[in-house]
This record gives sequence, structure tokens and C-alpha cells, in this order.
Amino acid sequence: MKKFTRCATGGLLSLLFAVATALPAAAQGPAAGTGALTGTVLDSASRQPVAYATVVLLPPAPNEKPITGVAADDQGKFSFTKLAAGPFRLRASYVGYGTHTRAVVVDTGPLDVGALRLRATAQALGEAVIIGSKPVVEVRPDRLVYNAEQDVSNAGGTAQDVLRKAPLLAVDGDGNVTMRGSANFKVLVNNKPSPTLARNLAEALKSIPAEQIQSVEVITTPPAKYDGEGTAGIINIVLKKGTKQGANGRLGLSGGNRNNNFNSALNFRQGKINFTSSANAGTWYSPGASEIYRLGYSAAGTDTLRRNGTNYSRGGWTYGTVGLDYDPAEHHSITLASSINYYSGKGIRDLFNRYDSPLPAANQLFSRATTEVFNGLNVEGTATYTRTFAQARKEWSVLGQYALNTGTFGYDYDQFQGSSVLLSSAEASYRERSRGRTPGQEVTLQTDYTQPLGEQSKLEVGLKGIFRSTGSVATVDTLRTNYGPALAKDPRRSTDFSYRQDVQAAYGIYSFGVGKKLSASLGSRLERTSVNADFRTTNSQFAPSYFTVLPNGFAQYKLNEASSMRAAYSRRITRPAIDFLNPFRDASAPGFVSFGNPFLSPELTDSYELSYNTTVKITTLNAALSVRHTGNAIESVNLLSDTLGVVETTYRNVAANTFYQFNVFASLKPNPKWDLSLGPDVQYVVRRSPSLQADQRGFTASLNLNTSYRLPKEYTVQAFAYGSLRTIDIQGYGPANLYYSFGGKKTFWNKKADVALNIASPFNGRWPYRSTLSTPAFDQRSTFYAYQRSFRLSLAYRFGQEQQGKQRKSINNDDTKGGGSKQGG
Repeated sequence: MKKFTRCATGGLLSLLFAVATALPAAAQGPAAGTGALTGTVLDSASRQPVAYATVVLLPPAPNEKPITGVAADDQGKFSFTKLAAGPFRLRASYVGYGTHTRAVVVDTGPLDVGALRLRATAQALGEAVIIGSKPVVEVRPDRLVYNAEQDVSNAGGTAQDVLRKAPLLAVDGDGNVTMRGSANFKVLVNNKPSPTLARNLAEALKSIPAEQIQSVEVITTPPAKYDGEGTAGIINIVLKKGTKQGANGRLGLSGGNRNNNFNSALNFRQGKINFTSSANAGTWYSPGASEIYRLGYSAAGTDTLRRNGTNYSRGGWTYGTVGLDYDPAEHHSITLASSINYYSGKGIRDLFNRYDSPLPAANQLFSRATTEVFNGLNVEGTATYTRTFAQARKEWSVLGQYALNTGTFGYDYDQFQGSSVLLSSAEASYRERSRGRTPGQEVTLQTDYTQPLGEQSKLEVGLKGIFRSTGSVATVDTLRTNYGPALAKDPRRSTDFSYRQDVQAAYGIYSFGVGKKLSASLGSRLERTSVNADFRTTNSQFAPSYFTVLPNGFAQYKLNEASSMRAAYSRRITRPAIDFLNPFRDASAPGFVSFGNPFLSPELTDSYELSYNTTVKITTLNAALSVRHTGNAIESVNLLSDTLGVVETTYRNVAANTFYQFNVFASLKPNPKWDLSLGPDVQYVVRRSPSLQADQRGFTASLNLNTSYRLPKEYTVQAFAYGSLRTIDIQGYGPANLYYSFGGKKTFWNKKADVALNIASPFNGRWPYRSTLSTPAFDQRSTFYAYQRSFRLSLAYRFGQEQQGKQRKSINNDDTKGGGSKQGG
């Protein structure tokens, strides 16, 4: 594997070096002059920039031979300089879109041609040309984009429902998200971090209404301007914003057997001011059941644990946002944005536990009734100043953010020794109560500068500092009823832990083009991390610091107007978050103890990707081969404790993981009213850990399918399905997955209102998520039954002008490792 890694690195670096050395020879262009053209390429439906679109300069018709061409930047901006005066034509194109041609007259000075708007790929039928709506899934050079607003089955849902349908993503029955089979990724909202998502992703996703989401971007090889965290990549949730002029808004109401919500938005633009706001609230309900069967092997003999139970949880949330854009003068822009989210919930868990030991004195038989409580508050405020210049694509910005994120958690349970059924609370033989809190705050400062270096080249540099403090304070009170009626604090199981993490970073990216078909980028990021942890319960501290260099680059070759190939390399870091570091020993589950490891080291991952993009008539296709290798991976480790029949779970740097992946995503339009997208994904996984005596390897695969059809009289029907095989874990196998849904929508009142009905998993009420653990000391089978059958009826009303998105500079704090449900930070 090491040999392959070196070869792949060398091959890619050689390719990029060859591209760089070829740059001086690429001086193709029109006759020199003093004229200049600038403009922006936009999506005609969403008015969002079309990043990396191709723009060519043509002579007057009928001559179709290009004079010169450039690639737009990631904001859709392009420029031509040193042009001779005279008439020309500009033509913009991009994979998945039609072309747009505009006649222009170049003078001796600069000319801003404004926006060139591209529509979704056209389908020609005889002499007629029918323009389809924006595709549900778009393929861009550096990301896959799921346009959630085009999917009718999202009506009345939440961000959790939306992410379930995005390419390369999966959501299990507990709401845990994985990307390309990995829980190590980062989620951003409008290209900036969200404390709501950082604290507890599974809960926070329930707080963002689907109607507020415009698209989900899946970025597998992020460039150096993003923080180095998230080895699987980045998920960026783009929310709807603003108006072109005037005011607009939305009111929505949804009800069903699993969730209910109210969502609203009010936006207006007047002159130099653009105001956006939203207010949302909802409730949710989630039932489930579980089973565990474990065989333990010790010197005393074989012991057996059987445990089963039922559970349900319910809760509510509120979520609100306010944003203000102000352009006081030409080339100057100020943006203020804030959000607040509060959620709380309660869970009831009933279980039956039987443990049979070769030592009769250790046998256990009991039932337990547990009540869990939790809540979280996340508040953030961001301010941005952006300075543009007369020179196209030149830009400087300064950003600052303050975030408060705090939460509480706890449980109470009554245990009934020797009973296989629950009894009254007064008959409990043992009781336990725990309460804890996780305070936290974060300050971020960032500045970025972009300097064009000719028509096809630019340099991007930036500095960033993140100053984060968090911690965990928890107590456990116990009561053995035969010793008295009062609960007493157990000091051995309490924790008082504070944690501070500061990250300073600098990056540089050089992007350039060679001729009309080849473009490339070379970049690197230097990050310094300093940590200060204080364990007040044990009176111990540690304060490590380290530097990390994270190079990356890509080369893209345009085969023709509809096809391209792209090779990319990136190195990324994973810093353990509070959930991985917190030493608090959670012994609330019988037979299990879990705790963090404050001495974890960060992990480094090298990613290599080769992709092919094309549009053939009605089909847009992306096929990618990728390899991800992590040499010191942080893994969840399960070991038998010194207490007979108890398994301890913690985290250690114990594995070398390699993922070989081939995925395809296709979006097609069999006829003008039918949209279809599908994406098979195949992985070969190798996980090795000599210290755990583990060598796990094997194939896994998944398939994502989404289709919709527009019927007469403004009716639309839609169906979605996702299925995956079991995953390969370091000590066993993770569960297979299946989820499917059907939806229908009727639009009326001159397209201002909708009513939608969505049904999920109607043919199977629940799905068994089965996983296994196998170690020299024990074997275990676990099953979690997630109840997925649901229905939801939604009403929505829109008023005012069409929406106009404004691309905002933003902060991306994607630098700590968390699980699929807890993103850390």
C-alpha cells in the first residue's frame, strides 16, 4: 500500500509540474490592444454563479473559430484583457447547461458585459427545442450539487430528509450521516460553520426546514482555502436568500406521524440594502427497539449477555436567522448575519438484561426504566467586509465570527433486580441520576486576498485564526435502596474537564490555464494547533502544540465542449473533538462503559481522485476513481474490562485504513417531463490494526435513485430510494441500509402555493440495522430497529418577487473530527 501511495503522489505531482512548466508557452490570444471585457456567468433559474464555466471570444458570425478563451473563477467571474477594438461575440458554456452567445463591441477601455445566464441542458425534438428545469443533480468540476428545491418530496421535511437524498451521502435510522461510507466530514451552511451542526448534527438537522434549503454541495477534494479537516470531504448546505428587487416571503405548515413544523421567511431588497430572515419551529417523534447478544471468552469460561428493549424520544426545536447586506459604495460590501437555534428533548428507554456467567455469583437478571433529557442552545454572529477593485477578479475580504454553543444532558433510571418486567418506582432495588453540561464558545478571524495574474491565472492567499474553548462537567448520583432513601454523589464517576484549542492557518493557491483546454491549481495550507486541557477531577493537565503542512492540487483537461477529465490530490487533517477526548466514563448502559481519550493524536489522510464528466444529449455523467489512505486512524475500540461481563469502548490511534472507491452519478431526462438521477458506488475497504489483531477487508456498495415526473395541471410525482450493503469496520461490520419514499405535489394560485403528500417506507414499518463485533475476547451481534414508515402533509405559500441569491464571503471552520451524529467543536 505504501508503494502505491508513493507512486500515486509522484505521478500527480509530475503531471502538475509538467503543466506548470508549460505555462510560459501558452500565450495564445487576439491581437494586442487596450480593450477589456469582464462579466459573470450565472444559472438562469437560481441566479447563482456557474463556477468554472468556459467563456470564449469569437469573431462576428458566421466565423465560429474561437479567438481566445478563459475559464470563469469559482464565483463565475471572467475577464479578457489586451483586446483590439472591434465587434466580437462572447459564448459561455458549461457541462449540464446550454450555451449563451452575446454580441459585444470592444472599445479602447474596459467594458462590463454583466451576466451571461445559462439554462439547464436543452433537448432538441425535431425543429423544436424544449428547455428543461434545473436538474436535480448537477455535476461540477470540484463537487456534486443536489438541487433540493427541485425535489418535491422534500416539502414539509427537514435538512435530515434532504441530506438523505444527496449523492454520496447516507442517513441511518438514528439520523447519523455518512459521506462515502465515512463519518469523518464537515458540514457547512452557506460556506460557513454552524454551531448548531457542530454540537450535534443528528439533532441539529431536524431544526432546518427543507423549504429553506436551495441545494447541497458534496465536495470530495476541497482546495487549500478550506480548513484541513474532514477526510471524506465537505457537505455545504446552501440556503435560499434574498430577492432581485422588492420583497418576497414564504409560509409553510407541515404535519405527520413523525414530525410537525412551521416555517417562514421574509426577504427584501431596496437599493443598496438586502435583508433576509426566517423563523421556524417544530416537533419530532422517534420510536425504536434494540437487541444485543454477546459471548465473552475469559479464563473462567464463556459468559453470555442478552439484552433487548424499546425506546422512543420526542422533542421540539426553534430556529431563526437574520441577515443584512449593505453596499455603501462601488467595490465595497458589508454583510451581517446571525442565527439562533434551541432544541430540547426527552427519551424513554425500557430494557431487559440477562447475564449468565460461569461464576454463578456474577449472574445478573434485571429490568430497567430510563428517562433521558437533553437540550442545546447555539447562537452565532458573523460580520464580513469585502473590497473589490476595478481589475476583474481582484478581491480582499475580512471576516469575523463569534459563536456560543452550550448544552445539557442527563438521565434517571430505576433498576429492578431479579425481575424480567418493570415494576413501580417504589420497588426499585437501585437508582441512578446523572446531569451534565457542555459549555462552549468560539471566536474566528479570517482574511482572504485574490490577485489575478493575467487572463487565466490568479493567486489566492489568506490567514485565519480559530480560538475555541469547551468542556464537560458531569455528576452521577447513585442510590441503593437498602442503604437509605437519599441519592449520594459518586465522586469516582464525576468529571470536570475544560478544553481549549487554538488553530492558526495560512494558505496559498496558484491557479492557471495552459491554452484553451488545460487548467490547474497548486496550493498548500500551513496550520498550527495548540491545545490546553485541564482535568480538574484528577488535577492533571496537558498542552501539546504542532504544525501541519497540507498540500493539494488539481489538473483539469477539457476534452471538448461537453466533456472533461480531472485529477486531484489533497492531504487533510483530523483533530479529535470533545466527544473523542472527554474522559467521562459513561456507565449508564448495563454491560458497557464508554469514555474518551484525551491523549489522541491527529490523523492525516492522503486522497487521490481521477474523475470524468460529460454531457451526452439528455445525460450528464460523472465517474470517479478515488483512493483515501490514513496511516494513524482514530478508531472506536471495544475491549473487555477488568469487570467480568463488561465491555469498554474508547478511541485510539490504532489503524491504517485505505478506501478504494469507484462511483458514478448520472442525471438524465428521458422526456421533457421526466427527470431521473442515479448513482451506484462501490468500495473496497482495507482496515489493519496489529495492536487489535485486526485485518478487515472487503467490498461494500450503495445505490441512490431519484426520479420525478410532471403531470398536467401542475401535478408532480416523485420517488426516491437508497440502499447499501454492510460496511467494513475495524472490529466487525456495520449495518446495511434501505430507505425509500414517494411524494406528490399540486401547485395552484398562479404557482404561489403548493400542497404536498409524502410517504416513506410504506411496505416495511421498520428497518433492522444489524452490526457485529468480533475480538479475541468476545463476539457480539447488535440490532437497532428504526421505525421508518411515515407520512407528511404540507402546505406552502409564497409571495413577492423571485429569489436572487447573493454569493457571500463566509467562514469555514471545518477542523475537528466528530462522529456521524456529533460533529464536534
